Amino acid sequence: MQCIPAGEFIRGSNKHDADEMPEQKIYISDFFMDLYEVTNEDFSKCIEDGSCKECLYNGTCDTIGPAYGEIYLKPKQPVLGVSWYTAKEYCEWAGKRLPTEAEWEKAARGPKGNLYPWGNKTANCRLAVIEEGNRKGCVSRKLDPPNLMPTAPVGSRPAGMYGLFDMAGNSWEWVQDWYSESYAACGDSCRGKDPKGPCNGEEPCPGFTRKILKGGSWWWPAEYARGSKRRSHVPQNFPEYHHFGFRCAKDPG
Repeated sequence: MQCIPAGEFIRGSNKHDADEMPEQKIYISDFFMDLYEVTNEDFSKCIEDGSCKECLYNGTCDTIGPAYGEIYLKPKQPVLGVSWYTAKEYCEWAGKRLPTEAEWEKAARGPKGNLYPWGNKTANCRLAVIEEGNRKGCVSRKLDPPNLMPTAPVGSRPAGMYGLFDMAGNSWEWVQDWYSESYAACGDSCRGKDPKGPCNGEEPCPGFTRKILKGGSWWWPAEYARGSKRRSHVPQNFPEYHHFGFRCAKDPG
């Protein structure tokens, strides 16, 4: 893990999607963030320990893992196809927690509100595992079967802000917060010091049904890999299922 130092950063954007508005300064206390997305190798240890399956028993998910088979299951690839509940369970099993959206965004953008972990240069296949020129996952169509569209091993691109890897691209990452239609609509819960979003991220949260994902993925182009980009999905990850991953955070001490 890497310590993300306390201080203000610029969150959101007034120039991109409506749900990223308004851009404003937010104060985040210091915390630790995983250097890498949680891998299949990491996740298998939780399964072997008898954990990370609770959502299957209580009905808050209906499957765990990638639906497209072996090309996503190498040990160092990010684990995919997990519900928000499974991501939360894994982080707690590991003695950690999911990062808040604000923590994640600071770790990705730094204090000055860069668009990407490396600065403001648009994402490309040298910098991130994304879709570029209709090549999902930066895979060459001349060299590989047309259905080969995998993620890459974590850390396959240069580290960005604070030395973290794959904060843009590779896999979408669940964060703790409930999704609101904008920071303005969220109000005080998304402002000030260490905001946690509606209901402080806790359950139940009346009127809120979707959680937030950050960072883009191998399936989407550069625009989706911006640090301020927000995606929402039901935490159960069903009946609409997607190949989502995550990384964990931790408080000091």
